[in-house]
Amino acid sequence: MSVPRRRRRLPDEVRAAIVRAVLCLAFTLVGVVVATLASYAGSWLMTPALMAMGLGVFGTMWCLLEILISRQVAAQRMRGPNSASPMAGSRAASEPLAARPFPRPGQTPRQPRVPTA
Repeated sequence: MSVPRRRRRLPDEVRAAIVRAVLCLAFTLVGVVVATLASYAGSWLMTPALMAMGLGVFGTMWCLLEILISRQVAAQRMRGPNSASPMAGSRAASEPLAARPFPRPGQTPRQPRVPTA
């Protein structure tokens, strides 16, 4: 039986973005409920509630985009430069670095040979 791995804690900026998104979503849902009840009652509160709902939808989308961006930034920060990661490169080196000779001063680097037909 394998032991489940513990998930790493999210960075602070990602958690803060998630909290802002949840608060903005709650604000939007309150606007939806108020607009619905005001439309049933025929009240003047329907217009401000619809405007608040529109702002809430815009804010929620903004916060979701902020979550995506902050997660990417945090992931890049954790990988760091010169690390082995899927984003490091698409192809492996053709030969190990230790097997490549350094060019001598005044010598031009060796070009790969192109087979001729």
